[in-house]
Amino acid sequence: MRDRPGSILGDLATEAVNPETAAIDSLNALGIVRLMNEQDARIAKAVRAELPSIARAVEGIATRLRAGGHLIYVGAGTSGRLGVLDAAECPPTFGTDPSLVQAVIAGGERALTHAIEELEDRPEEGRRALAAIGLTPRDAVVGIAASGRTPFVIGALEYARETGALTVAVTCNRGSTLASRAEIAIEPVVGPEVIAGSTRLKAGTAEKMVLNMLSTGAMVLLGKTYGNLMVDLRASNAKLRDRAVRIVAAVTGLPPEEAARQLADAGGDAKTAIVAVLAGVTPEEARRRLHAVEGRVREALS
Repeated sequence: MRDRPGSILGDLATEAVNPETAAIDSLNALGIVRLMNEQDARIAKAVRAELPSIARAVEGIATRLRAGGHLIYVGAGTSGRLGVLDAAECPPTFGTDPSLVQAVIAGGERALTHAIEELEDRPEEGRRALAAIGLTPRDAVVGIAASGRTPFVIGALEYARETGALTVAVTCNRGSTLASRAEIAIEPVVGPEVIAGSTRLKAGTAEKMVLNMLSTGAMVLLGKTYGNLMVDLRASNAKLRDRAVRIVAAVTGLPPEEAARQLADAGGDAKTAIVAVLAGVTPEEARRRLHAVEGRVREALS
């Protein structure tokens, strides 16, 4: 087996046997992690090659969200769990409503902690899952599948396209069925995995990097940051409340105690506190200015 690099599942790059890691079981711990690190170092280059497509997707997603739509990730297994993770991080990071960025995973919540592979093979389940959340033409759907051929995700993307939603495919194989069903295809080809077919490794890392860019890029375009500060964060615990105070202090130059007071006067909203202090207006006027420019701090100040 070690001397015959090839594919364990057709001609998919993600399923090929990696000749560079064929002797991994003969290495000590340091050798194993060094080999994995060398393979992982290639992921960013693969993602970089897809930046034009990623940028198109970011712009399209932001346009849909601005018009009142939603961003919906669809996946199965590792890919589905990555979508759930990215969606779950948006409310605390960007202060979004939980419904703004959603995730659909084959098998539902149980699939987050258990392997439920059989549902991956049913395209009708993908269609049904999107129909159940009331998909509309204003939405953006991102189908995630390392292989690019997961029936659940393909069915969901086909339904999304029929509905008129923006469709984006994220896969780690070139020219896949999933990509053919999408308006925008993002295909970082990371090559064979360290452990043949274990796409939670390089492919999963590449998918995570792409999803980071899609959600973060869209939120920046929507004015969810000021500079590189997440001024729309939802201060739902002590750590985030402290971060909100530090953000207000950093932007306004106020000492932490005064920044905390300004934040409290603004109802805990960092954007309002920043505009109120820097523009020399009341929190009510700051809120009015922010509303007029769809929450973009830089424009509210100018």
